[in-house]
Amino acid sequence: MTKKTIRDIDLNEKKVIIRVDFNVPLDDHQQVSDDTRIQSTIPTIQYCLEKHCKVILMSHLGRPDGKVNKKYSLLPVAKRLSEILKMDVSFAHDCIGNEVKAQVTKLKSGDVLLLENLRFHPEEEKNDSDFAKQLSELADIYVNDAFGTAHRAHASTEGITKFLPSVSGFLIEKELKYLGQALSKPEKPFIAIIGGSKISTKITVLKNLLEKVNTLIIGGGMSYTFCKAEGWLIGNSLLEDEYIETAKQIIELAKSKKVELVIPVDHIVANKFENNARVKEVVGDIPDGFIGMDIGPRTIDLIKLKLKDAKTVLWNGPLGVFEMENFSKGTNTVAETLANIKAITVVGGGDSVSAINQCGVADKITHISTGGGASIEFIEGKKLPGIEALNDLA
Repeated sequence: MTKKTIRDIDLNEKKVIIRVDFNVPLDDHQQVSDDTRIQSTIPTIQYCLEKHCKVILMSHLGRPDGKVNKKYSLLPVAKRLSEILKMDVSFAHDCIGNEVKAQVTKLKSGDVLLLENLRFHPEEEKNDSDFAKQLSELADIYVNDAFGTAHRAHASTEGITKFLPSVSGFLIEKELKYLGQALSKPEKPFIAIIGGSKISTKITVLKNLLEKVNTLIIGGGMSYTFCKAEGWLIGNSLLEDEYIETAKQIIELAKSKKVELVIPVDHIVANKFENNARVKEVVGDIPDGFIGMDIGPRTIDLIKLKLKDAKTVLWNGPLGVFEMENFSKGTNTVAETLANIKAITVVGGGDSVSAINQCGVADKITHISTGGGASIEFIEGKKLPGIEALNDLA
């Protein structure tokens, strides 16, 4: 069923509580160092303000383990949000209780209030019904616009929906549109590029994608387990020995599904895991004493060739140790290539998104997922509690 969005409900003059994902990085001065997640929720907040709503925002930040910890206060986020919205955003020093209720009562239409970190209360992650009810009592309508937490059944994502009309914001709507379209009705050829360090965290993703894609490209640290499974020597590269058989099964599954499986044919290797290590380029086997750090030029050219005619591309995970400049070429080239092809391009995973931003091509990508773990579970084909709990569009 399609879920209701804020367009499908009367918001005029209502008190609206929005679950946002303001789990943003703070610098040593407790200032927001990357406001991407804040910016991504602005369309939903602005829409509610245009409807003369009283807007109440709630989020978590970090892992305070159910205790008040000033290090994880959302106060710096309130300050940054004020700057972005060009208006005063008030701040509540808790998320439930009489003082918070009093602050909500004083709100006027067009006001915005940010609640303190939900995870200062252990009841949030326990999906405590009473805690969820107290959150619900602050508003008339619940909006979930935090896709990054939608895979968790917490009080602010699932519990609260039992007490209020519950709809999605524009960010979740966009995530479901592009991720959902890519996985259920992709325009073909459909190519998935899956990177990252470990095959163990992506097994279900790979198997689910083999049911849908025409080509599956594997890179990053996990690719060396596949290389080993194919009989190549991998030197001192990252290896999950217990998953070699799994890699063989995935290779055979790809053959049976007539899916083209691409693993690196050459590598940039180093004698130690450092940016300034001794580096060389190898084709095929990686010699002892060397670590695979990035895909080589032949593999880069192969990937570019495959992407040229793609109609839908899903990318999750870097193709090398891209945080080290000398081993970032593979990942950055893929980012630049995706920006210059005529295809629906969907990018998820923190490092992949960082590469897109680093290359300055974010505006040329169809959709950049904010989901993290939620994106992975969605690609795996799992149902997300925070989405399932929203009202269906009849």
